[in-house]
Amino acid sequence: MIALKLAIRNLTGAKLRTFLNAAVLSFAFVVLVFYMGLLDGWNRQSKLDMEAWEIGEGQLWSKSYDPFDPYSLQDAHSIILTSYNSEIDRGNITPILLVQGSIYRQGTLINIIISGIEPKQRLLKIPSRVLKSESKEVPAIIGSRFAKVNGIKKGDYVQIRWRDKNGTFDALDVEICNIFKTNVSTVDNNRIWIPIKRLQEMSGLLKEATILVTSNPNIDMPPTDWIFRDKKYLEKEIDNIIFAKKRGSIVVTILLLSIGLLAIFDTQVLSIFRRQKEIGTYIALGMTRMEVVKLFTLEGSIHSIFALILATIYGLPLLAIIASTGIPMPSAVDEMGVSIGEKIFPYYEIGVLIVSVLIMVLAATTVSYFPSRRIGRLNPIDALKGKIK
Repeated sequence: MIALKLAIRNLTGAKLRTFLNAAVLSFAFVVLVFYMGLLDGWNRQSKLDMEAWEIGEGQLWSKSYDPFDPYSLQDAHSIILTSYNSEIDRGNITPILLVQGSIYRQGTLINIIISGIEPKQRLLKIPSRVLKSESKEVPAIIGSRFAKVNGIKKGDYVQIRWRDKNGTFDALDVEICNIFKTNVSTVDNNRIWIPIKRLQEMSGLLKEATILVTSNPNIDMPPTDWIFRDKKYLEKEIDNIIFAKKRGSIVVTILLLSIGLLAIFDTQVLSIFRRQKEIGTYIALGMTRMEVVKLFTLEGSIHSIFALILATIYGLPLLAIIASTGIPMPSAVDEMGVSIGEKIFPYYEIGVLIVSVLIMVLAATTVSYFPSRRIGRLNPIDALKGKIK
């Protein structure tokens, strides 16, 4: 308790030096929390977008379907079980039929995946409701990136070609009824969406589908023609990317902490040099060398406490405002083909904040201890004379 009172008195007496050290350390802490929150927000937003636009709560795959092999689409279709019809009518299951095809645009042949989806579905955010059309024309929707790359606008007609289940090629014109914007590239890139019944008729795959997206992760398993993939399996790729990004962020974390800890380290070294007579007086008055080491180490730890208080004063409202308004992303990012929203909303987890606080306090204590060890080798008489060797 005596050491704590002395440490606080010494730091409050230093005034400007203490404030500057705490300010530097608090700035490094706020930037660190912001950076970690930005990564977590980006990762969380990516997974939520995937669930909302593509995978739902899980998917049933036709047993021959392989998303990494487009040539498997010719055989990747199975009969939709009649037991699922009630769930489809209630909107709990959305069937999707995938057929490999191509479009002709400005004299160029572009390979695409023709995706059939139920117009009345609400399980996914794909705006399929615009596909409700009573005209003879086949309505279609595409993503904004695919439209921009190929110069397609709303209201345009594009010619698509496909091969039916018997291997016969056919073609027709479809009308682009809507162009939607999404952050999920697999829903956008080289995809054209039309009503599933139209695609089933065009391909001869009546009452068949490639994927059944479900809102029920505990759906009854079908016998043989379908394989259930849960969210953990479907998000495995993005989880690997997130893990790699977090490993890479360790370097940035070390650099940010080093900025503040270096100031504390320099302050402790300078304090030991300037306060030689004070150290000798402590020892002469009966304090052991380890008690004096403890005093100087405690001063470094209290620097981190002051930094946390200062960071809370200006950092908490600042980070809260950024989390609510988001960080706008430049349009150049979208042109580079990076799947990212117009804004990134940082996400701060309580566990991450607690760990960050503990790391900063522990690091500040450790950095303060190393230069303070020199006090243990002092001769009290030399210290009183101001001679530290």
